Amino acid sequence: MNPPVDAATNASDYAPPPPGRRGQQTEVVPLQAGDGRPLTLLHVTGPGRAERGPVLLVHGAGVRAEIFRPPLPVTLVDALVEDGWDVWLLNWRASIDFDPVSWTLDDAAVHDYPPAVRHVLSATGATSLKAVVHCQGSTSFTMAMAAGLLPEVHTVVSNAVSLHPVIPAFSRVKIGYLAPLISRVTPYLSPAWGYKSSGLFPAALRTAVRLTHPECHNTVCRMVSFTYGSGHPALWSHDNLDETTHAWIDGEFAEVPMSFFAQMHDSVRAGHLVPTGRVPGLPADVAVRAPQTDARFVLLAGERNRCFLPESQRLTHEHLRRTRHHSHDTLHVLPGYGHLDVFFGRNAHRDTYPLILQELQR
Repeated sequence: MNPPVDAATNASDYAPPPPGRRGQQTEVVPLQAGDGRPLTLLHVTGPGRAERGPVLLVHGAGVRAEIFRPPLPVTLVDALVEDGWDVWLLNWRASIDFDPVSWTLDDAAVHDYPPAVRHVLSATGATSLKAVVHCQGSTSFTMAMAAGLLPEVHTVVSNAVSLHPVIPAFSRVKIGYLAPLISRVTPYLSPAWGYKSSGLFPAALRTAVRLTHPECHNTVCRMVSFTYGSGHPALWSHDNLDETTHAWIDGEFAEVPMSFFAQMHDSVRAGHLVPTGRVPGLPADVAVRAPQTDARFVLLAGERNRCFLPESQRLTHEHLRRTRHHSHDTLHVLPGYGHLDVFFGRNAHRDTYPLILQELQR
């Protein structure tokens, strides 16, 4: 199991996995966002030559880039490297490798992704790249693309949600009524409170989650379900995870700010992403008008996703077809999969990775 990295803003404190996994090497590249926040890029190379060009992987909220490198025999990173891609993983401001800050999707869209894309292109000499983005990495990245901020991205594979968040009924209750109450007590929620916390509120919440989520003995797994969705569990099916990965998640989830939940609540109510209006560079109708990009969108939706329902990606696909007047964009509903098991399910190497590789190669 990988323990959480000490929450330091100095990117040099990050300790990548030791070299040797399938002949790979990881270079940690410190980077600065447009507003000065620290970011890191992890450049993963294999023994062979990367002939297909650069691909950027973007994680979701309250996790980190390592979410794409679970303790499986074959990870998505392995599959990409061995397929000839030049692989870059971004730790954006939502990463648990940094001190927690209050952030919004706007912050990431405007300040985090443009410098990351520019660096990858400069380092590789490529004129364009492709991306695999997940959850709130997907919403914020898609927001940046729709606003015309990432013209160098030619294909994006988006998992779970992009421009039109649709959540289960109980999640609507939690985000609409419970989240505002919690925000009066704490600026963050953290699934890591399942094994470490200080203060009365985290301890009380942990006890409440244990009582209401009896589905397994991993308290972090149960806290993840409370924080991010509706279900037992919400982000994956237990039968899709092997025991090692189920234990590994203990070190891969931490703080997510209540500022994010506030923006997502507004977006769910509106039926599409709603910028806060506090970050210049994003039009208010970014999720309503036609995207200001020629990039191709590949939308993935786990059929069992209880964080963002598959309807989320269906609505975005319909929006793209209605506003772009071409059939280049694709939608894939993945039977038997939920939210994150798309990437770290025990059979993902057989069920989902080949589809991602196929779409990137198009």
